[in-house]
Amino acid sequence: MPADHASSAPLDADLILVGGGLANGLIAWRLALQRPDVRLLLLEAGPTLGGNHTWSFHATDLTAAQQAWIAPLVAHRWAGHEVVFPQRRRHLGGGYASVTSERFHARIAALLGERARRGVAVAALGPTQVTLADGTVLRARAVIDGRGARRSPHLVLGHQKFLGQELKLAAPHGLEAPVLMDASVAQHDGYRFVYLLPFTADTVLVEDTYYADGAALDAPALRRRIAQYAAARGWRLEGVVREEQGVLPIVLSGDPEAFWREARGVPCSGLAAGLFHPTTGYSLPEAATVAELIAARVELSAPALFESLRAHALQRWRAHGFFRLLNRMLFRSAPPQLRWKVMQRFYGLPEPLIARFYAAQLGALDKLRIVSGKPPVPLGAALRAALDRPSSRAEVRQ
Repeated sequence: MPADHASSAPLDADLILVGGGLANGLIAWRLALQRPDVRLLLLEAGPTLGGNHTWSFHATDLTAAQQAWIAPLVAHRWAGHEVVFPQRRRHLGGGYASVTSERFHARIAALLGERARRGVAVAALGPTQVTLADGTVLRARAVIDGRGARRSPHLVLGHQKFLGQELKLAAPHGLEAPVLMDASVAQHDGYRFVYLLPFTADTVLVEDTYYADGAALDAPALRRRIAQYAAARGWRLEGVVREEQGVLPIVLSGDPEAFWREARGVPCSGLAAGLFHPTTGYSLPEAATVAELIAARVELSAPALFESLRAHALQRWRAHGFFRLLNRMLFRSAPPQLRWKVMQRFYGLPEPLIARFYAAQLGALDKLRIVSGKPPVPLGAALRAALDRPSSRAEVRQ
């Protein structure tokens, strides 16, 4: 009998979530709180849920209801943030918050108990069953694949790549708010900036970040640059508490219908579903929305979930077209070492517009305001990018 066809074998769960990262973790959290009748099973290959990450969001990225149910997972909050460019420095108001993987694991693992299994390697999966590396087969009404971004020839990508170190300092760092972009640093490998999250008076997360054409991440070089950055600010290090790194997709264009056909009927979440802010890479707001969508569904069969998630992702793709245009302008219109000028100009716009940008809720006048005026890149290159006519240099596929 082909896999995933009807079977007389008993079900191990109503819903099996494969991958214990942000998207599936939030689905499990929301369902466990709202739908205790749903039999859940969350499978994570690593030793902890959430891996080793920090997820941040602006207060205006979430609804009030989302803020409330995510609140127990939030480890740090600030009243505002700053950005720094060669010719602009600005403080912006509005709440900013971070979920650490440590808090994420502690809260969700405690809530789920034995329903969260860690150290579980998955060999294969289908819409209604999972085969583990040891040959065990688990069956459910539906399986959701949330194991992160998947390679696809149907997406044209740039990349946001980073390496972050949480530093313990010998004295207070003096930061009063996060610095989302310090682009006053030397430019390497595309648009480079340093991201700072002051967790305590003498601990700070320092991420060296790049909007780059290629996905290769030179970890030793980034560690050296973080040490140089800390030294330039006069910070004396007592040690590195932890380190995280990642390469996030920045979508320039693609064929979303073909991307979803590759899933072969398996419901997907998070990066595997292409659900993230197309320009900033922020994924928590999209993950929260999907968690609510699934928790509100009466029918949790694989076909129903697949169609619901697919339809939602395609709707988000259509809504995000303007952001992909901006991505093409950033990656294709400006020489890599001058891409910071695009972002410096953007941060001169009104603060409410910037907030709507991060929330992916731009109106028609917002879009006009962003692209009006003298562009900080060559006009011809900007027009070619808008028309999605890439040069061979910038045609990057994951």
